Amino acid sequence: MNKRIWWKGVLSVWWRNALMYSKTWKLNLLPNFFEPVFFLIGLGLGVGFYIQQINGVPYPVFLAPGLIAIAAMNGASFESTYNVYVRMNYNRTYDGILATPVNENEIVLGEMFWSITRAWIYGGAFYLITCMFGLIPSWWSVGVLGVLVLTGYLFAGIGMTFSFVIPAIDLFSVYFTLFLTPLYIFSDTFFPLQERLGSQWMWIAELNPLFHCVRLTRAFTMGEFSSILIWDLIYIIAVGGLFHTLALRQFKKRIHQPAR
Repeated sequence: MNKRIWWKGVLSVWWRNALMYSKTWKLNLLPNFFEPVFFLIGLGLGVGFYIQQINGVPYPVFLAPGLIAIAAMNGASFESTYNVYVRMNYNRTYDGILATPVNENEIVLGEMFWSITRAWIYGGAFYLITCMFGLIPSWWSVGVLGVLVLTGYLFAGIGMTFSFVIPAIDLFSVYFTLFLTPLYIFSDTFFPLQERLGSQWMWIAELNPLFHCVRLTRAFTMGEFSSILIWDLIYIIAVGGLFHTLALRQFKKRIHQPAR
């Protein structure tokens, strides 16, 4: 039997996480935020010295949109993996929440909203930095703020599904090393995949969730749009919705298991 979703319950879960985050935001923000900053400085100023242009633009300008998407992915991923797992298995936070009128649907949606918020914070902050460096050539780039929400939704669903399936917290090293790392290496962030793979192999890139987020982000930062972006939107919303459903199903199964 499906339970109705009351937005008061969803927002209460979101607000609870926001209050906890407000106490430790400095420690949480710095590690995840500075990873793409280091990439921008190291690759943009280092490799960019030897590679003057890619696709007709300076290399740092080509690099920046992908790093914005990666920052958003990191924000959503860390929140929907380690933090969710700890709240479920160690702090037993969800057991306490379920003792209130808040139900499982509202918990999952509230957690996804908070993961989206984290994605928006990290991605938005990095977007402002790229603007300060003069790496964003188009005023259409404000649309990136909407892409960050979609990116957060997509990776919140994927991360939460993984968190509700794994039996031990140690397995998150598999998620970050064997799943997320290949995603951002082959996401069209550091080099143009079309040139390296050719059109006959681009279907592999189309399977990469981050690839669609990067392509949307780059379209807005460059102010260059095409019909392929409709496919990117469909992909992100459809795959995000699929993993949202899977996360909810696995959460209900996991939370009602007898304690061992």
